[in-house]
Amino acid sequence: MILHNDNNLDDNEEEDYFNTPHQAPQPKAPRPKEPKPDDPQYYDNDDEWEHLRSSKRSWTLWVSLIIVGLLFGLGYALWLRYFSPYEEEVVQYGFIERTSKRGLIFKTFEGIFLPYKAINDTIEPYPGDLFISAKNDHVAAELRKLELGNLPARIIMERYRAPLPWRGESEWVVVEVDTADVSKIYPGPDRHPLIPDPRRHPKNPIIEDIPR
Repeated sequence: MILHNDNNLDDNEEEDYFNTPHQAPQPKAPRPKEPKPDDPQYYDNDDEWEHLRSSKRSWTLWVSLIIVGLLFGLGYALWLRYFSPYEEEVVQYGFIERTSKRGLIFKTFEGIFLPYKAINDTIEPYPGDLFISAKNDHVAAELRKLELGNLPARIIMERYRAPLPWRGESEWVVVEVDTADVSKIYPGPDRHPLIPDPRRHPKNPIIEDIPR
């Protein structure tokens, strides 16, 4: 029987684990408790404001809400400026001076309207011709008929804050048009040269069609 002497081990040989006396594992030191925000020691740490910082999810939610709000506000502003009329049922009496169809891509029917009040006013300076756009082809045909017949017109318009290429070049859009009684829009014995006198054209069928 050969006995091994532990003291005679070579320097390169490691001590056998099973020949060493068994030692119980040392218990781990308890983890120190982190101080709470109500503890004065909490503010001695570097991350003292950690409990006040918002989470990443909350920050993303706020950014999303701000973007949605900005998009909604932009869309509402565009709708108010280009698609919502801020004046409706505007009635004017006068004469159609000229009508034409204009546009490069979108062809729209444009016209020039002479309000009878501006023509008859001898005190205030003439404000200028009113440029109008027809809402559809039916309104455009009625405007052209009144222009060619030199008839007084009663137009109903809507006014937008800004024109659109497919709606017309003017802020004033005519939605309805018909003829008007000359005696109602320009009373008095002295008639304007632009207003036809039915007494001088008794056989004119166009003049006779004017509603009384």
